[in-house]
Amino acid sequence: MNSPNVFFLEVIEWFDETGKELVHRIPETGSGDIKFGAQLTVRESQAAVFFYQGRAVAAFGPGRHTLKTLNIPILTKILSSPWGMTSPLRAEVYFVNLKTFTNLKWGTRDPVAFKDAILGLVRLRAFGMFNLQVVKPGLFINTLVGTQGMFTAGEIEDYLNQVVVSRLNDYLGETLDSLLNLPARYDEMSVALSERLKNDFERFGMSLDQLFINAITPPAEVQQAIDDRSRMGAIQDMNRLMQMKTAMAIEKAAENEGGAGAGLGTGMGLMMPGVMAPYIAAGMTHPEAASSSGGICPKCRSAVPADAKFCPQCGSPLQCLVSCHQCGKPLMAGDKFCPACGCSAFESASQP
Repeated sequence: MNSPNVFFLEVIEWFDETGKELVHRIPETGSGDIKFGAQLTVRESQAAVFFYQGRAVAAFGPGRHTLKTLNIPILTKILSSPWGMTSPLRAEVYFVNLKTFTNLKWGTRDPVAFKDAILGLVRLRAFGMFNLQVVKPGLFINTLVGTQGMFTAGEIEDYLNQVVVSRLNDYLGETLDSLLNLPARYDEMSVALSERLKNDFERFGMSLDQLFINAITPPAEVQQAIDDRSRMGAIQDMNRLMQMKTAMAIEKAAENEGGAGAGLGTGMGLMMPGVMAPYIAAGMTHPEAASSSGGICPKCRSAVPADAKFCPQCGSPLQCLVSCHQCGKPLMAGDKFCPACGCSAFESASQP
C-alpha cells in the first residue's frame, strides 16, 4: 500500500493563480513517483528543474516534454529494476516563474543618520520600489528556496529591502553633500544604486530589472527649515520685482505728464514713501538732490531755493548766525538752544 505522501504523476504542469509565486514544487509535500513517459508541460514564462535524490539532474524550457531516458539520462538506471520500462521514478519537479515581478517595495524602517554640508546631522527616511526576475533557476532554488514546496516574492522582499537600504546608505555618504540637491538627482542615484546591487542579486540567480527612488525625506522639523529658507528667497525676489515695477511705472508716468499720466503720477507719488523707505533707512538717498534745489532748511529739513531767506514750509529764517560750539550744527535767528545737542545758544553765540 502506498504511503500517503507518495504520488504517481503522469501529467505535470503548474499554473500561478496568485501571481506572487516565484517557485512551486510538485508535489508540494513528500515525493512523487513520476512514471516513465510522463508528460511535463512548461509555459513560456516558466522553467522546470528536475530533481532526483536531492540533486538537479535536468532543466526544461517552454514546451511539452515526455520524460524518457532521451532527455533524462538518470532514467536509464531504473531499467534494471524488476518493473523494467514501466517502473516509476521517485523525484520532484520545481517550477520557476520567470516573469518580472514588479512593484516590490523597499524602504528604511528606522531613520538613518546623514551629515549634511548645510543642515548638519539629520536623520533620513527613504523608500521606493524595484523589479525582480529569476534568470538562473537552478542557482535560485539551491541558494534560496531549498526544499520549500512554495516560495513567494514576499518571502524574499524583506531580505532584499535590507540589502537595498544598506547600499543606499553607502552611496549617500560617498556622493551626496546636501539634501537641498536631492530632487534633481533621483534618476542618477537610481542608476548608480542599481549598479551597486547587481552582484547582490546575481549571486542568488536573480536580476534587478529596475530600481526607483520615490522619496528621501528628513524629519518634519528639517523640512520646515527648508520650507522657511525657500520662502525667504521668494520674498526677497518679490520685493525686488515690486521695486523694479514701481520705478518703471514712475518713469512711464513722467513721460506721459500732462495727460492721463498726471493722475498716475499723483498715485505713484503716494506710493513712493513706502517703496523708498528701505533705501532711505539704509542711507541710500542722493545728496545731489538737495544741492540742486539750493539747500535744506535746518528746522524741518525741507528743500529751499538758493536765494530764499525763509523756509517755504515752516517759515523759519534761513540766515545762519553762528554754529553750535558742541556739535557744529547751524543756529538760526531766535534759537535759544541748539536743536541738535541741546546746549545753550547764548554760549554758542559768544564763541569767537
